[in-house]
Amino acid sequence: MSVGASNPEYVNARVRSRRASLFADEDYRKLIRMGPSGIARFMEESEYEREINALGARFSGVDLIEYALNRNLAKHFKDLLDWSEGRLYDLIAQYLRKFDVWNLKTIIRGVYTDADPEAIQTDLIRAGDIDDRTLDRLVEVDSIEDAIDVLYGTIYYEPLSAAYKEYEETGALVPLENALDREFFEHLLDGFRRPNSYEPQEGPEAMYLEFLQAEIDFRNARNALRLARSGADLDPAEFYIEGGVLFDPGELSRLVADYDELVDHIAENKRYGDRLSVALDRLREADSLIQFEHAIDAALLEYSDRLSSIYPTSVSAVFSYILAKEREVENIRAIARGREVGLTESEIEDELVIL
Repeated sequence: MSVGASNPEYVNARVRSRRASLFADEDYRKLIRMGPSGIARFMEESEYEREINALGARFSGVDLIEYALNRNLAKHFKDLLDWSEGRLYDLIAQYLRKFDVWNLKTIIRGVYTDADPEAIQTDLIRAGDIDDRTLDRLVEVDSIEDAIDVLYGTIYYEPLSAAYKEYEETGALVPLENALDREFFEHLLDGFRRPNSYEPQEGPEAMYLEFLQAEIDFRNARNALRLARSGADLDPAEFYIEGGVLFDPGELSRLVADYDELVDHIAENKRYGDRLSVALDRLREADSLIQFEHAIDAALLEYSDRLSSIYPTSVSAVFSYILAKEREVENIRAIARGREVGLTESEIEDELVIL
């Protein structure tokens, strides 16, 4: 935990400069027409130059792109922490634990599918709390149980241990992944749940809370829609994350049985209806959830942009940048992987989050 006064004006000025260098939608359309080597050259002429040059002697093609993207992402987010002080530092550090969850899911999936450790390493984003030594140990484990043991002493050990029994019974990774999501999202709101705490109604703190609630609501909506489309015999309440405003556990259990009613429930919500209208239209027309999930990611980014514009020096502006940078990295990764496996330009574009 950092001490001293927060410095949001300074951090947000730095963030505005970084955000101005992000790829535009037109850049993605250029990349779609390139192969992996062309994408790497394009990146070398951008702010990814340092990473491409540093890694170019050891890697090539999609591997070079992947490592450069993840190293660049980690660098930018560590810069955020270096710039920040006081409560602002604490809020950003807590939010960046989302990359611990990303890494642990990546490792668990890799161990589950018996993936090569080098392949798992490629997808790690070293921007959370878990140190490099622990991540390196996790990549080398032989079983999911061994991975959980490595995490002893971290905040992830107990929830994963509790979920492991259900994993053993079902053979599905869903209980483990859901345990990680709940640990992350529910702890984001800890500051508003302590004794004598209050829920702010206006100002930067209210924007911060609203942003976190939106993250939780959109995750609950995504999980509910996946369950509704899958037809799996699973209790939606087990996947419910507390802290949002869109569902309660009872509603989620009821609505997941009626897909159309579930979509209508999201559309009719006063807070999100307008922001999700395009996403909901796409969902009703889609044969799968892919386009809706991309659209809901875009909606969250747009929603965070609105909140940050109301209070430009609040932490919401930093979170909005984090989402935008994630979107850039995921889009470039999707293009490179799509080109590698021979997808058409239209198929690759369907994989992108474009506002």
